[in-house]
Amino acid sequence: MKDTALTATHKALGAKMVPFAGFNMPVQYEGVNIEHDTVRNAVGVFDVSHMGEFLIEGEHAMELIQKVSSNDVSKLTIGKAQYSCMPNENGGIVDDLIIYRIKESTYLLVVNASNIEKDWNWIASKNDLGATMRNLSDDYSLLAIQGPKAVEAMQSLTSEDLSAIKFYSFVVGDFAGIEHVIISATGYTGSGGFEIYCKNNEVKQIWDKVFEAGKNFGIKPIGLAARDTLRLEMGYCLYGNDIDDTTSPIEAGLGWITKFTKDFTNSEALKAEKERGPERKLIAFELDGRGIPRQGYDIVDNNGKTIGSVTSGTMSPSLGKGIGLGYVPVVFSEVGSKINIQIRKKAIPATVVKLPFYKG
Repeated sequence: MKDTALTATHKALGAKMVPFAGFNMPVQYEGVNIEHDTVRNAVGVFDVSHMGEFLIEGEHAMELIQKVSSNDVSKLTIGKAQYSCMPNENGGIVDDLIIYRIKESTYLLVVNASNIEKDWNWIASKNDLGATMRNLSDDYSLLAIQGPKAVEAMQSLTSEDLSAIKFYSFVVGDFAGIEHVIISATGYTGSGGFEIYCKNNEVKQIWDKVFEAGKNFGIKPIGLAARDTLRLEMGYCLYGNDIDDTTSPIEAGLGWITKFTKDFTNSEALKAEKERGPERKLIAFELDGRGIPRQGYDIVDNNGKTIGSVTSGTMSPSLGKGIGLGYVPVVFSEVGSKINIQIRKKAIPATVVKLPFYKG
C-alpha cells in the first residue's frame, strides 16, 4: 500500500483507513452523513492525492491528446480545463480524466488512481509523435476543498480572487504561503469549491493553514465514503462502477464529451453507435419503496425478468431515499419509466429520473 503525504495526519485525526486503488486512504472520520452534510452546507477537505497526474508537452502535445481523448482539446484555452475520456479500440473506455491547458503547449492530465499505470502505457503506446510525457503522480498531492463556504473560508490564504475562478477554470498562484500552486474549480461534489495541486513536501503546510482559515466556517476533513455519496447525488460516473473497458461513452450518457469534429481512437465505431442509437443506456433511478440499492444488484422488469444491474447505489443523505445508476435496455430508459431493484428477496419499485438527483 502506498501512503499519501498526509496519511499520518489522517490517522492522528482518527480516520478509518482503507486500501483504495493501491493507497492507504481515509474512508471516513466522524461518519458519512455528517461529512456529506458538511460539504453540502459548509466546507470540507478531501485528500485525493492518490489521483494521477501526467504532464504532456511540446509541439505535438495537443495532437497526441486529440488522438487519445474523446473531447476536442483544441477548444481549450490556457487557464481552462476539460472533462474527457479515453476510448479503447473495442468500444469501451480506458479511463475518464480532466485535461488542463497550463501553457500554449503544456497540458496536465489528471487520471484515476487505479488506472495510473494503464493510462500511462496506453497514452505512451499512441505517442509516435514525439510529445514529451512526464508522470508526476508520485510527486504531487491534491486537496479538494469543497462546499458553499469554500471560497469565503479560503480567500485569506491567497492573493488570487477565488470567486472569479469559474467552473472548469484554474489559476496558477500563491496559496497558504506556497507559490505556483494550481487552484482549480473542477470539483466532483456539486457543491462548489476548488482543488489545490501542490508538491508532496508542501501539502502539510497547506492542509494546516486550510483548517486554520476554515475553523470559523465549520470546516471538517472528509473521507472517500462521503465523496462517493456526493458524486452519486450529482450523477457523476465513477470509473470501475459506471464506466469501464466494456462501456461506451455513448451508452454511458457521455455523448457530450465525445466530439466527432476530429478523429480519435475508435471514433468511427462510436460515431456509428451514436447514429444508430445504443442498445442500452445508463439510467438514474430513485427507489419508490424502502431499501438501499447496491452495486451488482439486479434491475428487473415487472415480470421479474433481469434487465440490467446497479452500477452505483446508496442511501442519499440529502434526499433520504435510495438512489442509483445502472444500465438497462433503451426501452426502459425514458424518464418516468418504472423498474424494480432486486434487494435480497424483494423487488423494490423504482422510477427512472433525470440527473442530477440533488438539485442544490
